[in-house]
Amino acid sequence: MHIIDRRRDPGGKSLANRQRFIRRARALVRRAVREASAKRSIKDIEKGGDIVVPADGVHEPVLRRGSQGGKREYVLPGNKKYVQGDTIARPDEDGGGSGAGADGEGEDDFRFALSDDEFLDLFLEDLELPDLAKRQVLGVEETKPVRAGYRSSGPPATLSVVRTMRNSMLRRTALGRPRPEEIAALEAGIARLDDEGGHDEEVAKLREELDRKQRRMRLVPFIDPIDVRYRRYDQIPKPVARAVMFCLMDVSGSMDEHMKDLAKRFYSLLYLFLKRRYKRVDVVFIRHTHEAKEVDEETFFHSRESGGTVVSTALEEMARIVHDRYPATQWNIYAAQASDGDNLPMDNANTINLLKAAILPLCQYYAYLEVGHGREDKAGEASSLWRAYELVAGSEERLAMRKVSHRRDIYPVFRDLFAREGAKAEA
Repeated sequence: MHIIDRRRDPGGKSLANRQRFIRRARALVRRAVREASAKRSIKDIEKGGDIVVPADGVHEPVLRRGSQGGKREYVLPGNKKYVQGDTIARPDEDGGGSGAGADGEGEDDFRFALSDDEFLDLFLEDLELPDLAKRQVLGVEETKPVRAGYRSSGPPATLSVVRTMRNSMLRRTALGRPRPEEIAALEAGIARLDDEGGHDEEVAKLREELDRKQRRMRLVPFIDPIDVRYRRYDQIPKPVARAVMFCLMDVSGSMDEHMKDLAKRFYSLLYLFLKRRYKRVDVVFIRHTHEAKEVDEETFFHSRESGGTVVSTALEEMARIVHDRYPATQWNIYAAQASDGDNLPMDNANTINLLKAAILPLCQYYAYLEVGHGREDKAGEASSLWRAYELVAGSEERLAMRKVSHRRDIYPVFRDLFAREGAKAEA
């Protein structure tokens, strides 16, 4: 019997093939996703689409007829160049793969369409929040089964054979159920006496004893329903990791539109990453000029407020929020700060003291992103805030510092800050 699927476009028909291809060529597909994401805007980062994979990386082994031995006949189309008996030279293989040959022809790269979820999963695959260690029981959404003894009823999959047989043995012993060996011994004795003859009285006694034991065996079954036991499980809340990410952004007058755009792109990518990869993550947005305040997402990214620059106010606001809402003993605390590096000179000492005494002891990780102008920065020129943070970064592994001046640098810097340890080692 042959079954032929003649549907035009059955839904999900190629799902298994897609998943198999992604597993087989995962490294190539992941590299293609990163290259494609570097050319996209933040608003398009969640969208899937076509990616280009080198053709030489997707070849599969095939079986072909051997060129030596056997007898074969070919039917070729006619042409004006060759006649029967001519030897055809092997074509030049230089420039194979996806590159161009000497004659200007080559092999096209392989294009593969990814869905939105597949694109994001591959893009964020090797990113994580470092040192996510503090776990607390939060809510009842996630539970795990825990053994809690036995019960007399339940689904067949939870049947405890060992406990059931143990109960059966105890009951049979207490009620005196005859063992099969005893029945077999009586039957053998009766058969032996019958063969010898002249032992009618002894045979009658043995038969009476045999009937009594057989009747007791029927009355006391090998397994009774009261013996059956099923494993019992209780669902208890599963400890989950709770994390909070503080996003601190300088919106003072020294931050021009290009710098704010870089900071917004970084935070948009960070926000997408957190919401995609972690369920129990709170995000707190803090904007600061000469004063700092907590705002919502819309205000954080789109407000046009401006003013002077006092960085310590943002750190003070963060410390206050941590003290009020996020105890450091229960929450994994992370922070990412974006600034152009300008700060009130007399505030640098206060900023360093707050960072060392109040912020870093509470944080698992603190990332500082300094945004610059589109033009290349002059060699050896560092901002006052960068120099101040360098004094702390030398003795604190939890503080990471990076500079960004162009949009093309956002993705590499983001991946560098939040890459897994294994991914960093491979890189």
